[in-house]
Amino acid sequence: MKKKKFRFQWGAFLMLLLYGGLFFLLFGRIFYIQSTGEVEGQVLEAKAAALYGKEAVLTAERGKIYDRGGNIIAEDTLSYRLIAVVSPKATTNSEKPQHVSDYKKTAEILAKYIDMEESKIYEILSNGAEKERWQVEFGTAGRGISHDVMRKIEKEELPGIVFASDTKRYYPNGIFASHLIGFAQKEEQKDGTFKTVGKMGLESIFNKELTGKDGNMQYESDIFGFLLPNSEKMVKPAENGDNIHLTIDKTIQSFLEDAMTGVYEEYDPESMVAVVADPKTGEILAMTQRPTFDPDTRVGLDNNWLNEVTQMVIEPGSTMKVFTLSAAIETGNWHPNAIYQSGQYTILDSTIRDHNYVGWGPITYLEGFQRSSNTAIAYMLEQMGDKTLIKYLDRFGFGQKTGIDLPGEVTGTILTTYPINRVTTAYGQGSTVTPIQLVQGMTAIANDGKMMQPFLIDKIVDSNTGEVIKDNEPVVKGEPVSAETAKQVREILASTVTSEAGTAKNFKVEGYEVAGKTGTAQISRSNGAGYLDGKNNYLYSFLGMAPAEDPQLIVYVAVKKPMLKLTEYGSEPVAKVFTSVVQNSLKYLNIKPEDAAQVQTAKVGNYVGKSSESMQVEIENEGLTPIVIGEGGEIVEQYPKQNLQMTKGSLVFLKTKGSVTIPSFEKWSLRNLLIYKAMSGLSIEIVGEGFVESQSVSPNTTIVDSSPIVVNLKTPEEIYSVPVEEEPEADEEVIPQD
Repeated sequence: MKKKKFRFQWGAFLMLLLYGGLFFLLFGRIFYIQSTGEVEGQVLEAKAAALYGKEAVLTAERGKIYDRGGNIIAEDTLSYRLIAVVSPKATTNSEKPQHVSDYKKTAEILAKYIDMEESKIYEILSNGAEKERWQVEFGTAGRGISHDVMRKIEKEELPGIVFASDTKRYYPNGIFASHLIGFAQKEEQKDGTFKTVGKMGLESIFNKELTGKDGNMQYESDIFGFLLPNSEKMVKPAENGDNIHLTIDKTIQSFLEDAMTGVYEEYDPESMVAVVADPKTGEILAMTQRPTFDPDTRVGLDNNWLNEVTQMVIEPGSTMKVFTLSAAIETGNWHPNAIYQSGQYTILDSTIRDHNYVGWGPITYLEGFQRSSNTAIAYMLEQMGDKTLIKYLDRFGFGQKTGIDLPGEVTGTILTTYPINRVTTAYGQGSTVTPIQLVQGMTAIANDGKMMQPFLIDKIVDSNTGEVIKDNEPVVKGEPVSAETAKQVREILASTVTSEAGTAKNFKVEGYEVAGKTGTAQISRSNGAGYLDGKNNYLYSFLGMAPAEDPQLIVYVAVKKPMLKLTEYGSEPVAKVFTSVVQNSLKYLNIKPEDAAQVQTAKVGNYVGKSSESMQVEIENEGLTPIVIGEGGEIVEQYPKQNLQMTKGSLVFLKTKGSVTIPSFEKWSLRNLLIYKAMSGLSIEIVGEGFVESQSVSPNTTIVDSSPIVVNLKTPEEIYSVPVEEEPEADEEVIPQD
């Protein structure tokens, strides 16, 4: 057999070296990558995350604002964001363009629906196309678009105009405590994103609490954006903003807004302000001012962004007399029946005059207060001393912040430098206060001496957990006067409404007794040279409470420079707000009218022929009051007759034989006195009308002769007033005159 010769295959060897080398290089590379996780200095995990990792922002919801009953005052709601696609690449069928091709027409139509000039819209569209952007937006003007407006734009069938879902701050009640609530709107941030930011009022004050924290969702997807199998989603939930619950009562606030709008439209004043508070707690139930604005559209919001209740000062006018009177009573310097000469009061080289310039002659201090006499206050100040007044004004909180939970509160200035300053301050001129200070001071009068700090925030709640973060409670700021003094001041303030001499007759509320004080403050000229003239150039106000005996509401209303008719007085526009709000609010709060209280009755029996001694016990057990005319024994006559239903406590007259012993006629009505006179046959001389105030013969006196018995009666109004001829209902303080 022939032996084969071995031949070396260079081609195969070279192929082996080539592919073997490549294999070892690849194996080494793979080993390196696996061990280091890097390629060309870049971490593969990061590269993969960049390619396949996705992140979606989970937008946090801004906290809600509620009234005391849980009604929504402000919340986020669904809206739309306007987008214009400007890249021609979006269009695949020229017959159905998917991008904006006609900039002029698109700008012209969009300008009808969004708050942006047509030229600006055109500029945004054309610049976006020039810079080869896929789409453009229109800033704040293109956000917060309502569903109604979105549908109208869609009906225009503009190519390239699309919408994305968005949120908008929504105020469902329109002009509702607008300067208090304020507003929030979308603002573009440095990173190009948009965020809702509080710009005014509570929305701005509590912007941090109301603003939530956005969350995010991280996941892995393919190049088309679909979630990869077996990949994990990592979700960080959004944390919504905290919810704020106010002391404001939506119903009472609505009563106030409606009344204010009616007066504002009728009298066209320069401005108005009003507050309703609970005197027992200091809670603010309603607060508003005019002019006002709609927080959704900002229509009506011009230059005044201030809350005038806390951030602007006024000369209070005669409403300040409430606190001067309180100081006088508390220190024993109130002498209601003492007589003084009204008209004018001179101090050094200055003369103070009453608002009618001539006064009402010699009158009592009580009548002087009812007439809002400046000279009465000046004489009262003289009696109690300047230092006493200053001390009590300080105790009532004037010249200090109340501490209400609103920023920017101002203090006003109590002028005390010169003697004339102290006199004018006593009746409300020269010195300045804020409406909220007047309301706070009045809580002491309404609340038996305890002055309550006003507040607006009931509580702040974490909307994610329900945890109460802040819970406000009523705070007693002090006790400037005693309960006895407070009660006496309320009675006197009630007489300014019921007395014929009172300046507050317009403020009567059917079914409820009102206590309060009118004010007519002069307005300084813009150049500081004195005060404006004419009845249309005053700040008319009223600081009142109801019901007077146990106040449930304090209401302050001020109207600046109303356009009054020739026959009208300044109290009329103020009264229209006050009476409407008080009556509606008290009924809403289920405070029963005094004249509609449930009446308990008892039936009168037949007592004639029976023993007066036994019948007295029976009548008293029925809740009626027996009055025996005679020595007792058998009853020969009765009034009223049997079977009549009478209000419990009413008098039942029982006539017997024998001499008559006079009872106490105290608080008897004229009608009952006439019945007694007729049945007894006594000579009784009746003076006056109303209810018995005094009698000339002492109770329990047995009548043995025919001498007349004089009984004096007075009406309830006369208890705190002296009948005089009616004067115009004015309350105009006059600047010091030389």
